[in-house]
Amino acid sequence: MRERADVVIVGAGAAGGVVAHRLATAGFRVTCLEQGRWPDRSAYPAPRDDWEIIASKRWSPDPNVRGLPEDYPIESDESDIVPLMYNAVGGSMVLYAGDWPRMAPSDFRVRTLDGVADDWPITYADLEPYYDQIAREVGVAGLAGDPAYPEGADLPLPPLPLGPGVLNVARAHDRLGWHWWPAPSAIASAPYRGRHPCAQWGTCMQGCPEGAKASTDLTHWPEAVERGARLITDARVRRVVLGPRGLATGVEYVDEDGREAFVAADVVVLAANGIGTPRLLLASADSRCPDGLANGSGLVGRRLMMHPFAVVTGVFDRPLQTWKGNVGSRIHCLEFYESDPDRGFVRGAKWSLAPASGGPMSAALPPRAGAAVWGVEHHRAVRERFGRCLTWGIFGEDLPDEANRVELSETRTDTAGIPAPRVVYRVSENSRRLLAFHVERATESLLEAGAIRVEARERLREAGWHLLGTARMGTDPATSVVDPWGRAHEVPNLYVADGSVFVTSGGVNPTNTIVSLALRIADGMVARRREQRIPA
Repeated sequence: MRERADVVIVGAGAAGGVVAHRLATAGFRVTCLEQGRWPDRSAYPAPRDDWEIIASKRWSPDPNVRGLPEDYPIESDESDIVPLMYNAVGGSMVLYAGDWPRMAPSDFRVRTLDGVADDWPITYADLEPYYDQIAREVGVAGLAGDPAYPEGADLPLPPLPLGPGVLNVARAHDRLGWHWWPAPSAIASAPYRGRHPCAQWGTCMQGCPEGAKASTDLTHWPEAVERGARLITDARVRRVVLGPRGLATGVEYVDEDGREAFVAADVVVLAANGIGTPRLLLASADSRCPDGLANGSGLVGRRLMMHPFAVVTGVFDRPLQTWKGNVGSRIHCLEFYESDPDRGFVRGAKWSLAPASGGPMSAALPPRAGAAVWGVEHHRAVRERFGRCLTWGIFGEDLPDEANRVELSETRTDTAGIPAPRVVYRVSENSRRLLAFHVERATESLLEAGAIRVEARERLREAGWHLLGTARMGTDPATSVVDPWGRAHEVPNLYVADGSVFVTSGGVNPTNTIVSLALRIADGMVARRREQRIPA
């Protein structure tokens, strides 16, 4: 089976959806190959009484736990953090919390400011117009004027409701003199472009049955398809094919019936996340590039960053209705985001204040704050915790380390015979010190807000949502994989448009930056379409 496209995209998630929409709008013939399928909102577990039980397996963010036909196995025994992802149209956005912060200007200048890692080849100012445009495309709810950021454009929707417990913590920060601000969220707080507003199901991370939470299956793919983009689901991509002139000629894949197929294209775009993209580049090795496609620098798969994550939970002595509303950040704190040499580490973290549990099972089995509670203490634990807990989720900046990596497994494959990715990742000493400091400060915050007890876990293993840095951008082919426009140095018609291109991780949820970068990369492809080298 063969077909032809101007551009073939691998991955229909956050980045792939944005790139497909932009290119199809500009008149490109686009074909996208997605390993998963279109989400079915009617299948999301939220309306069912046993939704928490269902979610623990079928809707787990860990593909090794889900084990669905569209998943691939991940070897993570040598990783301090378990990688999390979801294969579907819309990708991991289907299961994310919808948090939508921007990286700070300092995040692009870490080498200059702190003498570690590297500076990005672009600045905050380069990305700012794309942040603004994406905010309109996804319908971000929030409040302009956050003093932790440069002055910017208004957001299209007002903030989501905070709730009385969250306001109490905000007032505590006022007393402490610490920053807080209503958190920007890609969840509609009012009707927006055909999407319903948030109905406060409290199940964002198991799929939004209301369609209020932005994911590209709702925000970008329908219009992209209307404009001519072809989306092939159940397509397991095996490799990018390199032609005799050193240009990509297309991609090979296995379709849902197990048949081998090929999409010939002038340009190939990889948007398969920070693990899937390096996996595919490494699996595309041949006699001309035995260490993997576009890997002359040796950095494909290297410098993996996953944001070590800590949680600090306050238990309060009154009902706060924390089972109600979005499960992501209600307010965020950036008081300790920038480096301070007196703290004994560099960089900082964002705090996200969120409900500590979504339902009664989570209250009795707190996955973040402590051990399961059974027996005679079970009912007491539910009464004490259900609807009465708030959690600061702390995302620490993760500095790049070439020893943290994605490589190909020597023993495991997926159902198409493609080697599984093997992840090797260790939390650095800098991250350990950083999280310990922030846990102490977050504990102080919740005690000031009146918590009767505070529980903390400094490093969660099941927290690898943010997969970054494994095909970094830069201007020097010896020290980077792609250029500042996402184009591979060694294969001029191959682009990477996902979180793999990150130079540093920042200390915030990366989805906003991933899709804004993807839009910038797609814009560059459109602007330079007549200069683009293509196979004969």
